[in-house]
Amino acid sequence: MGEWLASIAGTPEGHRLALILALTSAVSHAVFGALQKWRFDPWLTRGAIDVFYCLGALPVAIFGFGLPDPGVAVFMLGVFVVHFAYKYVLAMAYERAAYTVVYPVVRGTGPLVTVLLAWAVFGEVFAPLQWGGVLLLSGGIFGLALYNLSRTTVDRHVLRAALALAFLTGVIVALYTVYDAYGIRMVENPFEFLAWFFVVDGLAFPFLALRRWNRMSERPSPLPLLARGFLAALIAYVSFGCVMMATRLDKVGEAAVLRETSTVFAALIGWLFLKETVGPVRTALMVLIAAGAVVVEFGG
Repeated sequence: MGEWLASIAGTPEGHRLALILALTSAVSHAVFGALQKWRFDPWLTRGAIDVFYCLGALPVAIFGFGLPDPGVAVFMLGVFVVHFAYKYVLAMAYERAAYTVVYPVVRGTGPLVTVLLAWAVFGEVFAPLQWGGVLLLSGGIFGLALYNLSRTTVDRHVLRAALALAFLTGVIVALYTVYDAYGIRMVENPFEFLAWFFVVDGLAFPFLALRRWNRMSERPSPLPLLARGFLAALIAYVSFGCVMMATRLDKVGEAAVLRETSTVFAALIGWLFLKETVGPVRTALMVLIAAGAVVVEFGG
């Protein structure tokens, strides 16, 4: 399987598969976001996810692939640092403002910075029309953030801090997207990289969550928290695995942009299953986001 994927990288067949993988990642990430609509404390939520995330991948990594080569092991230290920073800063943002305010700012910042980093690291060049698509998509996502922001009652001082943290998280998303793409391309078997990625990425937050749990005066029931963590971990395997595999097969920037259509799928899930009101403004912004993704895909 790994050899076949390597053989189609950079080909039209690889491009089509990367498109499917990026959109699959977007849908799964939207489901992941919908689970967080009823999230517990963000630190506890992330800890519960990472317990299953790490333990589920550990036997696959050890018995399926063995210990990584020294070069890959050193690279994994960077994976740990950048993804820990992402989750830590994101949890800080979620402490200060609602998911519907923070999430669009993170997802709108990511594609813009990723495309620039992919140009610097991999020499990827977007056509002018594709840049227009990136601006359409990110503009639509930022518009969604502004719309949600206008409907919030959070203290403005706290909100400014939350938005700054959300923007910083978006920059870190771009950093880890390009870093992970470099890593999955440096190994012969991409599945080996993914297995050890999930192990390393899930190491720290369970301990942070446990420390926070012990300090709480009113602790939530652990069973619903762990059940949510187990389900979210399964979805995270799909979300992260698919987008990283897409960056192995085709342009990193295009995969990053297509994944951010998750905001559209999240709104659709909210409307279809959570009975949320979408309204004309959100509908128009979703059309703008989708249009941007189409332009990026076909504007090259």
